[in-house]
Amino acid sequence: LDVKPDVIAIETKTPVVKQMWSIEAEIKKVLPQVKTVLMGDHVTAFPLESMQNSTFDFVITGGDFDFSLLSIADYLSKKSGLISGIWYRDNKDIKDTGKFDHSNNDLNSLPFIDRDLTKWKLYGEKFFKYSPYTYTMVGRDCPWGKCTFCAWTGLFPKFRTRSSDSLLSEIDMLVRKYGIKEVFDDTGTFPRGEWLKKFCEGMINRDYKMSILANYRFDYINKETAPLMKKAGFRLMKFGLESANQATLDRVCKGIKVEDIEKGCRIAKDAGLGVHLTVMVGYPWETRDDANRTLDLARKLLDKGLADMLQATVVTAYPGTPLYDQAIQNDWLRFQAGDWDKFDMTEPVFKTPDMSPEEVVGKCESIYKAFMTPRFILRQLLAVRSWADLAFIFKAGKAVIGHIMDFMKIRK
Repeated sequence: LDVKPDVIAIETKTPVVKQMWSIEAEIKKVLPQVKTVLMGDHVTAFPLESMQNSTFDFVITGGDFDFSLLSIADYLSKKSGLISGIWYRDNKDIKDTGKFDHSNNDLNSLPFIDRDLTKWKLYGEKFFKYSPYTYTMVGRDCPWGKCTFCAWTGLFPKFRTRSSDSLLSEIDMLVRKYGIKEVFDDTGTFPRGEWLKKFCEGMINRDYKMSILANYRFDYINKETAPLMKKAGFRLMKFGLESANQATLDRVCKGIKVEDIEKGCRIAKDAGLGVHLTVMVGYPWETRDDANRTLDLARKLLDKGLADMLQATVVTAYPGTPLYDQAIQNDWLRFQAGDWDKFDMTEPVFKTPDMSPEEVVGKCESIYKAFMTPRFILRQLLAVRSWADLAFIFKAGKAVIGHIMDFMKIRK
């Protein structure tokens, strides 16, 4: 090999954790002296599992991978000991430094991501419209932090952000150095309040010719800040609809009312902001009628022009979440704990009251078919103002058809 790294760090999710164990074993065959690190929400929940089933030298728990990796580098170069939240090998013994603690990690002290080193051009999603585009992540991770299905709550128990000035400086660098036209900030929920106001004012004063996409909550969008966000360059807001059933929203601790969904969509659209909705199907307590209610609401929002994009997924309980703990306690899972490759959202992991696994997948397929109505297609075509708009419609349409085909294959 031309490159012989001292440390290789890999982030993993539940469905691929076993693959990471195998990949690490192959790495050690080629580079026996390299130190390997595994990190992510799955190993934060089950660190000992990976230490016992692989030869990884370190497992990082918690989401501040940057601070923990620096600590490991300093430890290996004998500059200091390991900070809390790290599992490691001491000869044949497995040891750990205790529960992770982010309280002393100053996010504003971090350097900006080295875009060239991380090959930023390789990463993108279907909802990007203007190129070149890239990602930022100003917060870790969500100020609400109570949704029982969210794996990120285990990584970031407390919401923290960099300053609005820090994000403005990063965007300034991205515009000047790379000519970026669009940024998606992947913070679980973009900051609000005075932080948001200051950020928007900074963007307006700079008058960048670019757009911003962000995750948001229905109860955070309001008539005062939405127009300001539009003026600052926000183009698309990604909202978690999750379910149209109040009992489910309460049960997963979503913290919103069903009526907040349409209200939030309308506020965003009235301000000129695009709306991307995420929907989940296959809750272990929801019936066919409950699932149909969610499907009907999604169709209604599309039909009314209150939503521009929909994303449907099968509900999955990931280790480390309250939903996973509830699933174990109530025998909701169709698979045994440890069959992690089954937790990849291509099929239901939950038993449902009156729907087969194939029917649950079919509901996801039906949600994507809501894009195929003549009224929705005509509205999109009438909104075309540029070649970028037309290219985006073509790309989005191709993605929708791809999702439908994927779900059809799963059902077969």
